Amino acid sequence: MNLFGKKTVTDASQSFTFSRRAFFLGAAQVTVGGLLVGRMGWIAIAENEKYQLLSESNRVNLTITPPRRGWIVDRRGLPLASNRTNFRVDLIPDRLQNRPKVIAELTDLLKLDPNTVDRIGEDLDKAAGFQPVQVADDLSYEQYAAVSVRLSELPGVAPAQGFSRHYPAGPAVGHLLGYVGAASAEDYRKTKDPLLITPGFKLGKQGLEQSLDTLLTGKPGARRVEVTARGRVVRDLTTRPDTPGRTIKLTIDAGLQEFAGRRLGTQSGAVVIVDCLTGDILASTSMPSFDPNSFSDGISHLEWEMLSKDDHVPLRNKTLAGLYPPGSTVKPMIALSFLEAGLAPDDTVTCTGALRVGNRLFHCHSRRGHGRVDMHRAIEQSCNIYFYYFAQKIGMDAIAAMARRLGLGQRFDLPFPSQSYGTVPDPAWKKRKYQQEWQTYDTVNATIGQGYMLVNPTQMAVMAARLATGMDLQPHLLMDGKKHEGQPLGIGLDHLTVIRNAMKDVVNGGGTGRAARLPIPNILLAGKTGTAQVGAVSARGMGSASLPYKRRDHALFQGFAPHDNPRYAIACIVEHGGHLDRNQDAPMISGDCITYLYDPAKAMEKLTNLERSWGGTPQQRLERQLNEFRVARGLAAAAPILEAATGNGNASDPANASGATSAGESAPVAGDDLGAEDEASLSIVRPAGQNAVDPE
Repeated sequence: MNLFGKKTVTDASQSFTFSRRAFFLGAAQVTVGGLLVGRMGWIAIAENEKYQLLSESNRVNLTITPPRRGWIVDRRGLPLASNRTNFRVDLIPDRLQNRPKVIAELTDLLKLDPNTVDRIGEDLDKAAGFQPVQVADDLSYEQYAAVSVRLSELPGVAPAQGFSRHYPAGPAVGHLLGYVGAASAEDYRKTKDPLLITPGFKLGKQGLEQSLDTLLTGKPGARRVEVTARGRVVRDLTTRPDTPGRTIKLTIDAGLQEFAGRRLGTQSGAVVIVDCLTGDILASTSMPSFDPNSFSDGISHLEWEMLSKDDHVPLRNKTLAGLYPPGSTVKPMIALSFLEAGLAPDDTVTCTGALRVGNRLFHCHSRRGHGRVDMHRAIEQSCNIYFYYFAQKIGMDAIAAMARRLGLGQRFDLPFPSQSYGTVPDPAWKKRKYQQEWQTYDTVNATIGQGYMLVNPTQMAVMAARLATGMDLQPHLLMDGKKHEGQPLGIGLDHLTVIRNAMKDVVNGGGTGRAARLPIPNILLAGKTGTAQVGAVSARGMGSASLPYKRRDHALFQGFAPHDNPRYAIACIVEHGGHLDRNQDAPMISGDCITYLYDPAKAMEKLTNLERSWGGTPQQRLERQLNEFRVARGLAAAAPILEAATGNGNASDPANASGATSAGESAPVAGDDLGAEDEASLSIVRPAGQNAVDPE
């Protein structure tokens, strides 16, 4: 210590202080180094597997391969829905870095139109980050390659090669099969199934594609590939193939299905054809329709707008969801209820053209009357007065019971997401629904298939099949290898014979359905025409030709052939047809469809001639309609449409068949050939809301 009281700093003390600091610093370094070495050892040894997997994932991608969808084939194995190789480009929102730039680049590479660009933008806004958004599908290899070589410049773009759904018959199977489409974010939230967010995977959205989706969807495959840091595939490492879905065989006849759809022409309507021996549905066609290929490839907003605004309602499956008053097509059924209730077939009534019921006057379609009529003549000539008169004596309960026995008001075990099964009214039903008592005029209206009564075309075809066979046949669509034989309805053969003979003369005698006669030797079609009023008309009201489309009457027909040994039953409805065009009326359409079953060449030659005047096949008319809609919106038309149909497709189309009828040769038809036997009825009582689906 010096004179001032301070500690003297010597070399020894400095050395000691330095040594202590060095010790602590060295100890800290050793400690940190030990921790680092220990951690590295832990990572290298204890967590080796974990970090090896993470490292591998930076180099290897594992992706799910969508399974090929099972085919849907007809009764002979012909494809109704198949798969074809296609190239597509998707966007993955989570990986998209510069959206405007990427979309602009894709627009240039793929020549996307403005509607498609708008649709992509809207889909990206709505999509979850994981959900792929389709840019374009069914691309050429050149387009696919042009995108693939630019992937480093297009983050978020996912080109892929896979399979797309293909429907060879196009609109003819639209409502029957439905279509497929990408899963929505809501679909994924319900199941959390990673397959749903796999690019290229599609599930059934409507029709049989939806209801049979679990059978048609196979098991996915997997693919391990080595990739660069930017995601470019270097090489395949391992691949596990997918397992295709099941092939579903239907009872449908592909040729008949397409023919029936085309034969409906430009009308809105439906045709259902059933095998009377087995209940197999051979054709179930609703027209106009949509092209399921467009929906599966991603329908444009423009096409969707066109379809949804069409007054012919192409988005509704009329075979099961369409409900209509059956008109006079139910008169054979009502006559059968009379026979079962004890009425003799030769009991007669005098038709003077009108019958007063209470304070209301109900007319026959023949204003001069039919004179003295028995049951046979009443069915053949569709005399309203006969049915008005005896229905009051028999009562509605007996009529309603017979209607249900023959299939009206029933829900059938068919693989569709939904059915509308209409109304078979009776006093108990009216009391339950409207809290009103049944009136005599309700019965009178029901006898001509008006008022509260509503049916769908499939029910009408089943009614025809049961009238033809006396069996409780159940319609079905799947070829499951089982025997489908109905049980006897318990209706006397003598009663059925009376009805069948009368229906034979409706078509082949002097009845209202002569337009349905078959050009086939020794094969007679038995049937019944009908006219369903859309609204009440007066006895001296305007004819259908003077009415707006939506106010015109529906035209109907149901029948079976051959009349003496029934094999096929048919039902046809032409919405708002008004019996204005003989070639597009329900009786002639029905006759031509049955003709196709016996002589496809003759039926196809006639159809080919008709389609020339209609503007081509349904597919060609749909394309032309879209072009016209596009032009009306101020957009450029698409590629020119091909010339009118020449009959190619699944349906047989021989070049030299005989017996064709030119569309231009159509002539005015006699009134009793039109089947307009119901349109003069005065009192059609229909409460508000009556046309809604009404479960019994």
